[in-house]
Amino acid sequence: MGEKIKKLDKTTLRKSWWSWYTGNLSSMSFEWLESFGFAVSMIPVIKKLYGDNKEEELKALKRHSAFYNTEPQLGSVINGIVCGLEEERANGADIDDEIINGIKIGLMGPLAGIGDAMIPGMYIPLLISIAMGLSQNGNPMGPIFYIITYLTTITALSYFVFLKGYKLGTKSVDLIVGEAAQRARESFNLLGSIVVGGVAASYVNVSTALKFPTGGNKEIVVMDVLNGIFPKILPLLLVVFCWFLMSKKKMSPLKVMAVLIGLAAVGVAVKFF
Repeated sequence: MGEKIKKLDKTTLRKSWWSWYTGNLSSMSFEWLESFGFAVSMIPVIKKLYGDNKEEELKALKRHSAFYNTEPQLGSVINGIVCGLEEERANGADIDDEIINGIKIGLMGPLAGIGDAMIPGMYIPLLISIAMGLSQNGNPMGPIFYIITYLTTITALSYFVFLKGYKLGTKSVDLIVGEAAQRARESFNLLGSIVVGGVAASYVNVSTALKFPTGGNKEIVVMDVLNGIFPKILPLLLVVFCWFLMSKKKMSPLKVMAVLIGLAAVGVAVKFF
């Protein structure tokens, strides 16, 4: 009789996905980033496929501890692909460490580009803009809407693409790094910029209290002049200033908020705001 074919069941795949979903950033460092999170997520798969061979288990864990980093939600498709590759390898396919790590490294960059543009670049700002609208006048529905909607949709997306990666295997590589994926990345980047611009225009409010007397009882209200030339120019300048601090000066969001608080305090003290 031939050797029994090893097959990953739904329970094992679900354990692998859940471990990645909840622990992908649990062991972060600049040297390893998500590598150990990936290795831990592969433990259920490794035990299922190589549980009768401790040497192969150790090799597999070492194989999946190599440097790795991508956008974790959409990037779970790579975990699914690797599960399929490990299954094929356990059944005798000519798949070595170099092939598996090569696919991981080759896909993590494109997936990071698509995922970062789609989720933090577009989807999260869109949900936040809706939540901010619902939160007016202290309505608690804003944060409740954001938390529930984000968790349910992102969880469903992560699990769906994980299973798709497992089912498609290496066939999904072309979908991720091909020409269509490049167009998708560019589209998401553009759409994300539009969403962020819309959120800034709707919810960022900055005005100046500057007035200049012109003689008699008349005065020039600077804010009215600015709105007549370029409506919302001060909110635009504030958003560009924050982008400059984070993008060019590499300041963290907390430091940027501290700078804004300082500017607000000084501006009120000198009666600019």
